[in-house]
Amino acid sequence: MKTLTLVRHAKSSWKADVPSDRERPLNKRGERDAPIMGARIVDAGIRPSLIVSSPAVRAWAMAKVVARKIGYPLESLQREDDLYLASLNDLIDVVAAQDDAIESIMIVGHNPGLTDFANYLSPNLTSNLPTAGVVSVSIDRDDWSLFERPATKLALYDYPKKAH
Repeated sequence: MKTLTLVRHAKSSWKADVPSDRERPLNKRGERDAPIMGARIVDAGIRPSLIVSSPAVRAWAMAKVVARKIGYPLESLQREDDLYLASLNDLIDVVAAQDDAIESIMIVGHNPGLTDFANYLSPNLTSNLPTAGVVSVSIDRDDWSLFERPATKLALYDYPKKAH
């Protein structure tokens, strides 16, 4: 049994002084929502063995906030270039490349790929994974090869505006 958790970066800034899309930081709302969602991940009992993030500033910032909240060592965070604006197939490839000995992985990235991946893992879950949204599933497999849709059980679907 594996656990895969998808985390969309929190709200980011669209200010014109940022040189590129990859360098957009979290905005004030994103900075507020990221630790809230980190705490909700803790409350859900999600403790990934590996956190892999898009290298974009906004995703990396989200990964660091979540890692701090769950007690994951920041030096163990991994950046993966292929996660920047990744498609469903890119996401499946990144997950499949991970060591099968790892039981729980968290991916921090972007839409629309994360919404597509969430719906691949849990059909018809959402039309849009909101910013700072989290989807976690248990996967009935011993490896990370998800090229064929795996049997899954939804463990968490949460986002900042969801009532608690």
